[in-house]
Amino acid sequence: MTVVTKVADLVGRWFAVLVLAGALVGLLLPEQTAPVVPHVPLLLGIIMFGMGLTMRPADFTVVTRHPGTVLLGVLAQYTVMPLLGWGIAHAFGLPPLLVVGMVLVGASPGGTASNVIVYLARGDVALSVAMTSISTMLAPFVTPLLVLGLAGSTLPVAAGDLFLSILQVVLLPVVAGLLLRTFAERVVSPLLPLMPLVSVTGIVLVVAGVVGANADAVLGTGLLLALAVVVHNTLGLTVGYLVGYFGRMPESARRAASVEVGMQNSGLAASLATTHFEPLAALPGALFSVWHNLSGAAVATYWARNAPGDAEEAAEPERP
Repeated sequence: MTVVTKVADLVGRWFAVLVLAGALVGLLLPEQTAPVVPHVPLLLGIIMFGMGLTMRPADFTVVTRHPGTVLLGVLAQYTVMPLLGWGIAHAFGLPPLLVVGMVLVGASPGGTASNVIVYLARGDVALSVAMTSISTMLAPFVTPLLVLGLAGSTLPVAAGDLFLSILQVVLLPVVAGLLLRTFAERVVSPLLPLMPLVSVTGIVLVVAGVVGANADAVLGTGLLLALAVVVHNTLGLTVGYLVGYFGRMPESARRAASVEVGMQNSGLAASLATTHFEPLAALPGALFSVWHNLSGAAVATYWARNAPGDAEEAAEPERP
């Protein structure tokens, strides 16, 4: 178990590089990786179950202590990124399926790696966990409505089917993991160090499969779409930080808001796209998975060298 734990820790540290490698494998070996696509929902369900295992009821106590901060952060998650995704897709003149894919990325809850990035960035981890958890719980209800409202005029959107999919691959696995940890802590605790290995493996397989299924599209429109994804993520990180700034949050909370808004559960977006639309619609989610882990690692590295000083924190008004 010690060797496996060390491997899991190593995989977690090289998350961004491994995801990028998965994308390259998908591009170079499309016939071998494309068959993964039908299994994307199952892979995501496993990842979300692992996320549930890392959660505890205590993670939600920040909601009672700082309800205004959490509410503002979650509201930003479900407004900033969906609108940016829709606007950027149209500004870049992307075809309808890619517009839907961009909206799906923006309308997804917080990313599964965001809590780690916030921790490395010396941000407010409790706020990050609360925002990820709450946005994930709300996803079955909010994500279908956002996709219907923003992309419904582009392509037919079955909001009810989206609701059921998110319920099956996100909410139920997360709740199952949370309950298992709550009532079987002794059994679950030894497994927690292995969760990075499970999550990273799942995301790498999803990215490789989606890129492989869309290898021709990546080569044809990849540069333009990649630029759109980079702009989407960069603006999300920036606007998320500004929401914290104008919301009078302390610096550590601004960092958490920035990462939570800018990093999305792009695996969910890819899963929904492959299930309810066509593989091409999953391409923005796959590219976002690659890029936001790279940018998240870069942001965390920068902020890790600049701790929120006690003086600065004291000068900030109390959170709402």
